[in-house]
Amino acid sequence: MEFGTGDLQALFSAFSARMAAERDKLCALDGVIGDADHGIAMEQGMKAAADAAQAAEGTLQDVFTAAAKGFLNAVGASSGPLYATALLRAGKAAGPRASMPRAELRTVIAAMRDGIAQRGKAEPGQKTMLDAWAPAADAAINGQNVDAIAAAARRGAEATRDMVATVGRAARLGERSLGHPDPGSISAAMLVEEICNAMKAA
Repeated sequence: MEFGTGDLQALFSAFSARMAAERDKLCALDGVIGDADHGIAMEQGMKAAADAAQAAEGTLQDVFTAAAKGFLNAVGASSGPLYATALLRAGKAAGPRASMPRAELRTVIAAMRDGIAQRGKAEPGQKTMLDAWAPAADAAINGQNVDAIAAAARRGAEATRDMVATVGRAARLGERSLGHPDPGSISAAMLVEEICNAMKAA
């Protein structure tokens, strides 16, 4: 089954709807170790990305690029440049073509992980969104099924509960960040889940 530009626009709409539905939960999580605005940032960012994606014409890469710019313009916080870079990398992986095999969404997950790691200069274990993206990317590249990819992201996000934040705003809390999951990793796992849903759709 092919994954075309219309499918990609639908995926961004799914991202937007999911972040809107989960906004209050994400803000509550962020209120414990951050500024309580993560849910708002992700809702606004993904709405802007979805709107830009809908308006975009051309290839898969064009849609990803438009979405990246939309997200960045809407979110000044740290997640803005991180997701903009991730989406630009995803666009490169998808390439200047009208469609790709649905299974190649695996490379999109890995590309988003690479973009976030490069821009954020972070690595897994530092209690960031990368703790969800990295295991999901590993599972995707290793050929695991879509349910296993989504589960890897959720497990990675849940594991941040037992980490002490060393980068980002939560790092100011030091040991007090222990016992609370990282909101960025929780929202990342939700996005991975939506990509996995798109891979399943046939």
